[in-house]
Amino acid sequence: MLHGDVVVIGGGYAGVRVAKRLDGTARVTLVDRKEVFFHRIASLRAGVRPEWSVTPFIPYDRLLQHGRFVVGKVIRVDTAERQVVLGTGERLPYDVVVIATGADYPEPARFVGSTADEAVEAFAGHQHKVADAEHILVVGGGPSGVELSAEIRLARPDARVTLAHSGTELLHSTGIARAGRRARAWLESHDVEVRLDSFMSPGNDFGTYRDARGNVIAADLSFWATGTTPNTLWLRLGGHGDWLNEAGHIKVDRTLRVGGRLDVFAVGDVNDATELKITPAALAQADLAAWNIRTYLNDAGRHRRDLRLYRPFHRTPVIVPFGSADGVTAVPIPGGETAVLGGRTSVLAKAKTLMTPYMRRQLGYTAT
Repeated sequence: MLHGDVVVIGGGYAGVRVAKRLDGTARVTLVDRKEVFFHRIASLRAGVRPEWSVTPFIPYDRLLQHGRFVVGKVIRVDTAERQVVLGTGERLPYDVVVIATGADYPEPARFVGSTADEAVEAFAGHQHKVADAEHILVVGGGPSGVELSAEIRLARPDARVTLAHSGTELLHSTGIARAGRRARAWLESHDVEVRLDSFMSPGNDFGTYRDARGNVIAADLSFWATGTTPNTLWLRLGGHGDWLNEAGHIKVDRTLRVGGRLDVFAVGDVNDATELKITPAALAQADLAAWNIRTYLNDAGRHRRDLRLYRPFHRTPVIVPFGSADGVTAVPIPGGETAVLGGRTSVLAKAKTLMTPYMRRQLGYTAT
């Protein structure tokens, strides 16, 4: 027996997880502007290597056995009528709505357009530019910037590659200095120029970039891996700006509910539950929200009994591939320490397949 209507807005990692967890418990409708799931973890390699162009795209058609998937752009959550409003004018009634619209990433880790063909075309454009460039600049020394620099270097061993980072060490957001040192050693051993303490901005002339000291770098191609922007502008435009904090993230309580409302949840990169915007945190939030939604859809649950509280991630494993055959993995261990592991662990855990078989299985497909 299905209990209530649940509309999940956003078909990324968190949205797919919560929809799958609730399928069979409620009447689930998953809404996304894209026609296929975008496995963003594989996107940096896809932006460089043609043989990976189609890998990030997995159809939604096998995800839900009882629920349905709708391609559409959500423009508003009508809390008075308890309906999700699409750009076409269609209205989806809900007993619970889950906002999982994620965050927008810089290219090439971005789904361009609404169809897989449009996104593949965008990847092909990046691949051609990488193949033709003489000097490629990557700005940002976090996990994405390091990973992208390594992918570019391995694809273009003859090109000049520069990684510019505003911090004093790579991967500083992880708080693991040894991992940053290992990343820098790998990059420099592969002739990637690493510039630390180097805040970059576009220069005055086309194809030039300037750091805070006035030093100019000329490069014919640049990628900016400098953070993400939560996909919440539609909420502000739809009259729910009071749900957002100054950074644009949705404010949630420890049950992952929004704005004090019992029937609105937000999960994943879109909310303010944790500063660590990583896939494991998004999946953990989806699991907890699914539990709380099942509890709420029970009559007893409306009195907030048996709800679980989310505990933010402060320390979690971080895996940064250096191409498909190397990488660095930082794993928290008891006592507050962190073990930094090398290539073999990184390859087995992520670098070789970029977790593609896992995500294919999650969406009902075989691993290959």
